[in-house]
Amino acid sequence: LSMVLNAVTPQIIKITVDSILGTEPAALPKALQGVLSLDILQSDPIRALWMAAGAVIVVALLRGLCSYGQRIHLSKGSERFVKGIRDDLYRHIQHLSYAWHTAHSTGEIIQRCTSDVDVIRNFVCNQLVEVVRTVFLIILYLSIMFSMNVKLSLVAVLFIPIVGLSSGVFYKKISSRFQVADEAEGELTTCAQENLTGVRVVRAFGRERYEVDRFNRRNQRFSQLWIRLGKLLSIYWASGTLLTCLQVMVIILVGTVETVHGNMTLGAFLAFITYNEALAWPVRSLGRVLSDMSKAGVSLDRVGYILQAQEEQDVPEAQEATTGDIEFDHVSFGYEGQPVLRDVSFTIPAGSTFAILGGTGSGKSTLVHLLDRLYDLPEGQGTITIGGVDIRKMNRESLRRQIGLVLQEPFLFSQTIRENISATKPQATEEELRRAAAIACVDEAITEFPDGYETVVGERGVTLSGGQKQRIAIVRALAMDPEVMLFDEPTSALDPELTGEILKVIKDLAQEHITMVIVTHEMNFARDISDRIIFMDKGVIAVEGTPSEVFSSSNARMKEFLGKFHQGEK
Repeated sequence: LSMVLNAVTPQIIKITVDSILGTEPAALPKALQGVLSLDILQSDPIRALWMAAGAVIVVALLRGLCSYGQRIHLSKGSERFVKGIRDDLYRHIQHLSYAWHTAHSTGEIIQRCTSDVDVIRNFVCNQLVEVVRTVFLIILYLSIMFSMNVKLSLVAVLFIPIVGLSSGVFYKKISSRFQVADEAEGELTTCAQENLTGVRVVRAFGRERYEVDRFNRRNQRFSQLWIRLGKLLSIYWASGTLLTCLQVMVIILVGTVETVHGNMTLGAFLAFITYNEALAWPVRSLGRVLSDMSKAGVSLDRVGYILQAQEEQDVPEAQEATTGDIEFDHVSFGYEGQPVLRDVSFTIPAGSTFAILGGTGSGKSTLVHLLDRLYDLPEGQGTITIGGVDIRKMNRESLRRQIGLVLQEPFLFSQTIRENISATKPQATEEELRRAAAIACVDEAITEFPDGYETVVGERGVTLSGGQKQRIAIVRALAMDPEVMLFDEPTSALDPELTGEILKVIKDLAQEHITMVIVTHEMNFARDISDRIIFMDKGVIAVEGTPSEVFSSSNARMKEFLGKFHQGEK
């Protein structure tokens, strides 16, 4: 409607110049013929001019109302559109595998979910709308222009494919350069994110100068790439301006000749120039839209890469997780073709405490990751069963609700202690949370805080000590009433006193008849708490047995392995 109304104003000018101020015969639009007579307007030019001015103002007001409605609906539509993309991205990322997350940096993922989504939103809700508007405008205005003068219209049309062709050439070059610049932005975001996350390490080792230099190098490259892109865009816009000026010059020359020879009235010529000028910017904007399309195309590919990544899938008719003995049967596994586990078999009786010892890279943590299905065991590489049922046939969510995982470096959200420990069971009552905290020997420490369970722990739990974070992580796992507790190096970062506290917590948990699997490299810790121990060495079980059997002075195989183990640790 706005564009149609915009096309009315030149017609008002044409009628005013030719038929009101001049003597050219002209017919008013049919809608006005019953209200106004051209003879009446010609008899009183002053009155006619006021009426023409009023008509222009009325048209402008109507255009303003149309523009207002357009902006309102475009704003609502664009925000709903981008909200839908962000919701889909976030939901999809939550269901992507742990392996996918380890293969992609956090900064890169954030950049794709923010900057790239904004580029897509800007294109779809602005540039794409502009394309539709421009195509409609070209069809409408050219139809009017051809009805006024065919020769001039052909001159105007001649320049449209030239502008489109030049835009296409620049489009290809801009697309590749923008992709490189976009990837550089992801590297810059990752650099900043890593620095902010590891700020304590930076301060502790005086790495400020190194980090500033590292950021400056990436920032310098990022800036240079955008300067190169800006130079290319400058050439494009300069050439577009030259083509537009040439077209206007030719239109004025040809139109002047046509007017002098009487093939066109002065009012029609002025209206034609107005239509041509109104077409100049939209036609040039097609090139701008094409350049923006290159950016949007790259961003669509980058966002699409995430959305096309395979989510974690359960087998059809996956069953609820069962309880019982945990059995690894001839399990082999590797990362990117590098074998980590080789034909590993052992059984963890339900309700027992099982320790997995071994040096760095022996495959200890991989066993825990496979049991929690953070990685899926490929077919033909053995089986892992709980209560005799292959975990690959179990519903992931059901399985993970039965397994409480405590990591070597527990992650706490920047929320209150209550929100952190109830994350695994939001509907948990106050009594259930306090009971879990008491088992983990941290309830008293929490209540000593000024705000108790409502204490905000800070980002990544920075306001808590290492032992407090570890125990709160244990409470979080306990709050879900798990059948199995997995501890991945629970004491590696703790001092002897805190290690003793965690040891007491695990011993108390043993009284709850929870199956516990503890991955550690500390032999004394494993000997004090476990019912059975296995020693991993280069992906195979080197020694297996009860603590008394494993650490027996007569166990020659153990002595041989311990000699290699200690030598490797040194």
